[in-house]
Amino acid sequence: MNGSLFSGLVSGLVSGLVSGLVSGLVNGLASGLYSYKNKQSGIFASLYGHTISGILNLIGFIGDIGELKMTTNIDENIKSFRQIYSDCSDIKMQEMYLGRDASIKCFVAYIEVTCAGSGINNSAFGRFTSYLEGIEQDQVKEVLDKNQAALSEFAHLHSVKEAAQMMLTGDVIFFVDGYPDAFKLPDKGYPAMSIQEIDSEKVIRGSNEGFADSIKINTALIRRRLRSTRLKCKEVKKGLRGHSNVDILYVRDLVKEGLVEEVERNLDSYVIDHVGDSGVIEQFAEAKWYSPFPQLQTTKRPDVAVNALLEGRVVVLCDNSPIAIILPTTMNNFLKTADDYYNRTIAASFARLIRYVAAFMSFTLPGLYLAVTNFHTQILPTPLILAFYEARLGCPFPQLIEVLMMELSFELLREAGIRLPGAMGNTIGIVGGLIIGQAAVDANLVSPIVVILVAFTALCSFAIPSEEFAFSFRILKFAVIIMSAWLGYFGFLISLMVILLHLAKLKSCGYPYMMPFVGSELTGGEDEKDSIIRFPLRRLWRRPVFAREKECRKLKGNKYD
Repeated sequence: MNGSLFSGLVSGLVSGLVSGLVSGLVNGLASGLYSYKNKQSGIFASLYGHTISGILNLIGFIGDIGELKMTTNIDENIKSFRQIYSDCSDIKMQEMYLGRDASIKCFVAYIEVTCAGSGINNSAFGRFTSYLEGIEQDQVKEVLDKNQAALSEFAHLHSVKEAAQMMLTGDVIFFVDGYPDAFKLPDKGYPAMSIQEIDSEKVIRGSNEGFADSIKINTALIRRRLRSTRLKCKEVKKGLRGHSNVDILYVRDLVKEGLVEEVERNLDSYVIDHVGDSGVIEQFAEAKWYSPFPQLQTTKRPDVAVNALLEGRVVVLCDNSPIAIILPTTMNNFLKTADDYYNRTIAASFARLIRYVAAFMSFTLPGLYLAVTNFHTQILPTPLILAFYEARLGCPFPQLIEVLMMELSFELLREAGIRLPGAMGNTIGIVGGLIIGQAAVDANLVSPIVVILVAFTALCSFAIPSEEFAFSFRILKFAVIIMSAWLGYFGFLISLMVILLHLAKLKSCGYPYMMPFVGSELTGGEDEKDSIIRFPLRRLWRRPVFAREKECRKLKGNKYD
């Protein structure tokens, strides 16, 4: 044992030193040169950061004895494995003897709920052990080297730590005496929710199938819809302790050069304990974290993800999360729905026009009401002014307090409706709004016009397809209210100008956030045909600006040229 451990330690230290330092230097230089090429500062910072990262990885490598190579003595390997998983009652470990004369000592380890249990004979592990029961001891090496048991995902593991880590993916780990590797055998895996109908991003026409919690199921849902060999999927591990799987999907000949590498660099730029949801990746990927607007698109729909891939964009999936990240994105993408392309042009264009108007009114209407009624009543007809005056008779609070009280009440009801379970949540949102609004009017705390105004504003925010995008307007609404109550119409215009300037400066992976309303010359104005008004599909022959120029055409034929 001493000689094998010493040789394993020496080889591990040498390989760790070389790989740690070289990878740190190479990654640092690559990231630095990329930043320099794009006229950004940070070549030395990036080089320094990646080199330090490589050294830290090396230190962790040296300090972890479990990284040592396994030996041919199964007892030593079992001792190391049991030491890693000491005090873990959910890890099942069992020694057994296989072979025709029961002379082959083996060791199996798995997480309790991931093995097939009563149906173990029908599982890959069951078939593998049954096959080993009928062979001689001198045949073991050949069987294992050539995978004569014909198992899919049959993998050799070269260290105890690697074996311990791979078991956490839900597979069975198998040790055989006299063989210097362990083996990963596929099995049932972790329990997870199956594919279900999504409760958000509803459509009138099209599939209602949504992503599941399993990243493998989500990848398969995309593959089922996009059956192309050019669809690529890169898998990376993220999380120092969680080791969550993250998949990067893209269509090889459509995605622009450098975009996938940029996504990978972003994932490598930070170290975190655990990635519990794709929202963690989304927050680290956003360039301007202080912006109220989401700079990456999210979806629970596989068909939306597939459409994004065909536009030359990248889709990022995270294990244990039913939400996919799509990048880059624009403001226009948040106001589209999947069935916009399944319905006829007139219906789709009318629905989009309503959404754009609703998005604008969802954050401007209360502020405009305060600006007009407090400072600029002369622009209103006299009967309307008198109606507002009569409605406010007896109200003890200023209009600003009225509006803020009702807006905060509706936000509270909306949050309570989300947190309450099942049908109770929907009921509290509707009934609670009616009861509170009517009670407030009867008590002369607010005027009826404010209740109508706030309810209509909430309705407008519900018309926005993306919840994250709608939340941005819900936040900005309060800023517009305060500015309008302070400076009147001028405050209202200042608020709009600040928001517009922020949107004009905002970018997503280098693309203007307000595309195609700005930068339309990049595609000859073709992207504008799929904005507020959706042109007929026969006119939408060009892919968006995200795709490679060589593959920009998606519709061909003499009829459409």
